[in-house]
Amino acid sequence: MSADWQDKLSDPKKIEESFSTLGYISNDRIATAVFLAQQLTKPILVEGPPGVGKTELALATAEMLGIPLIRLQCYEGLDEAKALYEWKYGKQLLYTQVLKEKLADVMGDAKTLPEAMGKLHSFSDIFFSHDFLEPRPLLKALEAENGAVLLIDEIDKSDYEFEAYLLEILSAYQISVPEIGVVKAKIPPIVFLTSNNTREMGDALKRRCLHLYIPFPDEKTERRIVAARVPEVAESLRKQIVSFVHGLREEELKKLPAISETIDWARTLLLLNTSELDVETVRRTINVLLKFQEDVEGTDRQLYKMVREARDAV
Repeated sequence: MSADWQDKLSDPKKIEESFSTLGYISNDRIATAVFLAQQLTKPILVEGPPGVGKTELALATAEMLGIPLIRLQCYEGLDEAKALYEWKYGKQLLYTQVLKEKLADVMGDAKTLPEAMGKLHSFSDIFFSHDFLEPRPLLKALEAENGAVLLIDEIDKSDYEFEAYLLEILSAYQISVPEIGVVKAKIPPIVFLTSNNTREMGDALKRRCLHLYIPFPDEKTERRIVAARVPEVAESLRKQIVSFVHGLREEELKKLPAISETIDWARTLLLLNTSELDVETVRRTINVLLKFQEDVEGTDRQLYKMVREARDAV
């Protein structure tokens, strides 16, 4: 770990302040998790509802440290060819054709069949060397010269087989490539795995990670987030926006509005020159917050009450 990293990650309070300057409003629990992850060289498994800032945490960490973010988006059926590496088959084929054309020159001084076979075998090793390897996110993170933040996003969408495949990387920061051998990180990446809790993670993976749960923020924290991301919104309107969104989250909805949607709604109201919430403006723009028509229709009957409560909260 570089001295610059050590300084920036030397204290949870300093981490929290650095995040704040980047517009990522965290708390001492989040900052302590990032601090401990670096000190203990452990990945962080970040769980919580969609849209609470799990991915943003990895982005903010990379920006804070000035190192690249390498992202692996998980999905059902993800395998090592997409996550770790694959061979450059086109390049291998091209070199095979070149070798074929030069075969007489290569084999010219071979007196016996065993000698000829030995020469051919030496070329097979070249075709399966690092020059013919196409690194994918996991291998890129391990080979990053100055370190990197590795984001394994929505790990709960991958299969149990892929989860098991990650264990070597998460425990030893290395991976075994059969044709080459073991590739070990010079500088272990800072690893974030995010999960929306669509399935339970295996015990083996959880043992290798620090656990961090990020819930929806309280109103005070969410107002700080909106202020950091949309500073042009007046304080009174910001309070109404956050109060209204929190009221929505108490309803039985198919999808609760995320923090990112609160920010988008604040920007929307700013574009419409809104100074105070009113029922008609909310009705016209509520599709920014709610993504299912049945949620929109179910909420519409309560808009007058919810808007009034949000305005009274100021």
